[in-house]
This record gives sequence, structure tokens and C-alpha cells, in this order.
Amino acid sequence: MRLVIERGELLRALGHVTSVVERRTTIPILSNVLLRAGNGKLSLKATDLEREVIEDVSASVSTQGAVTVPAHMLHDIVRKLPDGTEIEIKRDAEKERLTITAGQSRFALQTLGPEDFPDIAAGDLAHSFELGAGDLKRLIEKTRFAISTEETRYYLNGIFFHVADKGSSRKLRAVATDGHRLAQVELDRPDGAEGMPGVIIPRKTVHELHRLIEASSAPVKIGVSASKVRFEIGSVTLTSKLIDGTFPDYGRVIPQGNDKELKVTNAEFMSAVDRVSTIASERGRAVKLNINGDKLVLSVNNPEGGSATEEIVVGYQASPLEIGFNARYLLDIAGQLEGEEARFLLADPGSPTMIRDGGDETALYVLMPMRV
Repeated sequence: MRLVIERGELLRALGHVTSVVERRTTIPILSNVLLRAGNGKLSLKATDLEREVIEDVSASVSTQGAVTVPAHMLHDIVRKLPDGTEIEIKRDAEKERLTITAGQSRFALQTLGPEDFPDIAAGDLAHSFELGAGDLKRLIEKTRFAISTEETRYYLNGIFFHVADKGSSRKLRAVATDGHRLAQVELDRPDGAEGMPGVIIPRKTVHELHRLIEASSAPVKIGVSASKVRFEIGSVTLTSKLIDGTFPDYGRVIPQGNDKELKVTNAEFMSAVDRVSTIASERGRAVKLNINGDKLVLSVNNPEGGSATEEIVVGYQASPLEIGFNARYLLDIAGQLEGEEARFLLADPGSPTMIRDGGDETALYVLMPMRV
């Protein structure tokens, strides 16, 4: 194997694929990246057995071949080379070494055979469709904060993607919950998604996918089966196993009869919550909302740290209500709202509250109250 490649191209591809490589693993080959050269391109592939990233980049290939080398070491070497450098990569099969030459720099890395490199075979992905990068990014950004990190409830450790009815139309919906808060965002069902199974995309895959689409504007091709999902983003392909579990019936926790509506200016509300929660204990993080007429008083009382109150003007016409929430959860949800106004639909101090975005009817959030 022998090729020449531009440093920037190689660095970008390595940045994409090495992010799934664990720095500590008991299986040596999982620390490596598979390099396969041929037909005017270099294909890079890395995996942690749950996720797999493949990217193809242009290269001047004089001898075809394949090899695996330590992924993070190769990435560090290329990162430290000067911009615009032409890099020659050559495999010495006899010494089981990969030689990397750039200008006056020369490195020799230990290799392992490509034949032992694992493959997450996606198999037949029965359902395939396209989503704009911006649409997919929005589904992820507005829900991922609510993904549970509690490993015992593994079926909540991801985002649930499924097709759902809304009135007479069909939607592609993303839902995440950790039992304390729930985020649901939807968009019109894309062609090809009809009949696809509901799938739970793991948290690590969600974060990796968000990283890959952050700088992209191209449509993303998505393939789904009962056990795997594949995303094609330009020259990058991310394949992942799905969480093998049943997502709970989240519709049961979305309140239907909350008849007390509180309207607040979202930026003003966020600032007030942020200020008064400075006093809150790290363990409790509780902020009390006292709503009466056009006045909302936010208060925090920490026996060890003191107390804080702040009053803001709101729109509210129901009977007075006092309710407590986790300040961090409130800020997480408020931070997702795009409109100037946040709408809180409340029932009583012990029931879940629904929060809607004044500027976006396709998203809704549910937050469980706290005793304060």
C-alpha cells in the first residue's frame, strides 16, 4: 500500500472517525483505524463495536492495500504537521510497519492486519428516507438534553424516533425523557419513513451524529432496520446499533387537562431563574414559583446559603398557584425555546406541567414539579 494525500483532507477525516475510538480498550484492534487505499481514494474506518464511522477521501494511490494503525496516534501526528503538507503513507509488509513521511518528518507506526478488523454489518435496512441536515439537527438539539443517564433504565438512554399521527397528518417524532422532564419535537413525515419501526438511538450515537451534521448543509440519508440505523452525511457514513428495549408510553405523562396558562417573556424568565438559583444548594436546586394575577415571584430558600426572590410581570388569569421546579431543568427547557414567549400550562403543585414555545407549535416539553 502506498499513497500521497493532502494533510487537511486526512486530518478532517481522522477527526470524524477517531471520535468513536475508545482510548482504553481490552481489544487491541479497536484502538486502530482501518486504512484501505484504492481507486483514487483512501477509506478510513473506526468502530467501538456499537458504532462505526467510515469516510472516503481523495488520494493519489500508487499501490492498493489495507492496514490498521493506532487511531489517536495517527490523528495526533497529522494534527501536528504543517498546513498544506503532502503526506506519503507507505506500508512495509515485512516489518509490519506503516511509514508516514511529510517534508523532513518521518514516522513508523506498528500495524495490525486488516483481516481482523470488526465490521458492523448493517444488513438490510428496510426503511430509508432523507432529512435536511438542519431538520435532523433540530430534532436532536431540542430533545437530547432530556436523555436519561441512568444505566439501569437503559431504554431511556437515547432518543426515540418514530412515526406518529397528529390530527389527519403523519409526523416523524423525536422524544427523550429521564423521568423528570420530557422533550418532544416533530416534523412532517418524510417519504420512505412510513411503516418504519420505532427506534431508540443511543446517547453516544446521538452526540456523534450531531457532531457530524453540525457543519453540514447537505441532506442526510437515513436507513433503519429493527436493530441498526445508518446515516450517510456527504462522504461520511455512521452506522450504529439501536437500544434493544421498549420505550415507555410517553403519551400517558403528557398532561391533557392543564387549564391554568402562564405566559412569560422567556429571556426575562431565564435570567430571573438563573439569578435566584445562585443561592440554591447543589443537591436541591429547587426554585419556587408563586403566581398571582400578573405577578410571578420566584424564590429560593437555602438554610445553609441564604435566600433570594425576584418578581417579574406575567400574563395569568387563573387562580393563584404556588409550585416548585428544579432550576436546572427549567433553564434546560427554556433554553430550547425559539419564540419570545414561553407558555406554561399548569394544573396543581403536584402534577406535571406542560411548556410550549410561543414561536413553535411542533415542540412540547413536560416537567415534573418538586416539593419546596
